[in-house]
Amino acid sequence: MFLSQKIKEQTRSQLQKKIEKNQATVCGIPRKSSFILSAGDQVKFILDHPEGEVLLPENIPIKILYHDEHVIVLEKPSGMVVHPGAGRGHETLVNALLHHFPGISKIGSEERPGIVHRLDKETSGLMVVALSEKAYLELQRQFKQRLVGKIYLGLVWGKITKQEGIIKWPVGRHVKYGDRMSIKTKKPRSAETHFEVLRRFQGYTLLEIKPITGRTHQIRVHFAASGHPIVGDTRYGKKKTKMRTPRLFLHAHRLGFFHPESLERMDFLSPLPNELEEFLLMGTSF
Repeated sequence: MFLSQKIKEQTRSQLQKKIEKNQATVCGIPRKSSFILSAGDQVKFILDHPEGEVLLPENIPIKILYHDEHVIVLEKPSGMVVHPGAGRGHETLVNALLHHFPGISKIGSEERPGIVHRLDKETSGLMVVALSEKAYLELQRQFKQRLVGKIYLGLVWGKITKQEGIIKWPVGRHVKYGDRMSIKTKKPRSAETHFEVLRRFQGYTLLEIKPITGRTHQIRVHFAASGHPIVGDTRYGKKKTKMRTPRLFLHAHRLGFFHPESLERMDFLSPLPNELEEFLLMGTSF
């Protein structure tokens, strides 16, 4: 189903009910879920706010590295959800942005104002957000055409012997658990992840990771499937370990894009958060 691929926070049954209420149209005409799309069809879907809530500004501190009238570059902390979804209508990055930048409410999607890409709740690091409609459309184009540079730092279980590599397994919804992604799926979508070893520890390997595509949970799924799950990943990796990990060891370390107005290349760097840096220091004695 096209909508289930695009709207991750809604279950298939939830989407089906809304389709039956004519909340989905193709070229302005309500269609059934069995309707087959053609190239060029314009799909519109009315996405209710979770639990009937309206998006409200919340005075939540956010670390901003750069902003002008077009874009914001910020560091998202681990534990913060990017935008409201099913069962989560407050304390998200969007709620914080609405407080600090009220004009963002009119940019892009009503449900995800200004948001052009996401990080998992547990993942920390760099994000770019649009503050103007022009920036919103231009950044969407850059992400779609893979002009945005994204590099993560990730610690994985086990020793990766080769210095660099590429993982190209397709990713899609798990055949049994619909809230999880997997390389075992009925609807695979191409996914590509490059990596390079930065340092090896006893039982761990620190990697620089570059996702070429942007599938949901792509990095976590690829390394879990390779036998080297991300340290601290209780969903796709080891749920119980002898070593206490502070959280998911995945950080959006570098971000580069072309400024939507000047087209000047902009590159940003975010160092590892203290809790992850301290965990690495412990690893030197393993």
